[in-house]
Amino acid sequence: MPGQRPIAETERMIRAKLGGAPVHHDQMAMVGNIHRAAAAVRQHVENSVLRGSDLTWTGFVVLWVVWIWGEMETRLVAAEAGISKGTLTGVARTLESRGLVRRSEHPSDGRRVLLALTDEGEELMQSLFPEFNEEEVFVAAQLSDEESRRTADALRRVVVQIEAHGEERRRQLLGGEPPVPRRSGRRAKDTPHA
Repeated sequence: MPGQRPIAETERMIRAKLGGAPVHHDQMAMVGNIHRAAAAVRQHVENSVLRGSDLTWTGFVVLWVVWIWGEMETRLVAAEAGISKGTLTGVARTLESRGLVRRSEHPSDGRRVLLALTDEGEELMQSLFPEFNEEEVFVAAQLSDEESRRTADALRRVVVQIEAHGEERRRQLLGGEPPVPRRSGRRAKDTPHA
């Protein structure tokens, strides 16, 4: 990726910096490479196949979730897409303004909102997904089909570990306290800077 150091140089610098520190290097490398691979794939796909449809990665993921699952509550779309409800609000507005999704009131609870693809959104996903999948093939080209299956299985087990035990681990690390609410990055004018 432009502006980012090659992975081998990064790994060399990490070893030099951490030296003999009691660190689990294999697990650190695995987690670091998940992040690095995800960022590289995201940037590549946004700059190739999604650019022609004027979509961001997040916009595509929201369309994908609703395409696969059908009409669903926005809070569930956000959870499935791995984004906040606030982020989904902005993405959904953009997709709605482009005629790709429609928002509607939940039939039994006016406070909840449903999100569904329009016919245009459905057509876009049907034509775009094969191109997207070709880029998935491209980014996995260094792996055999069997290596791709094993890698997908290993990453799935990482997700299952977090789904099954993450909440318990967070409570343990926080001494039973709930997590501190995330900040938006904005500070109140009278709040002193840390």
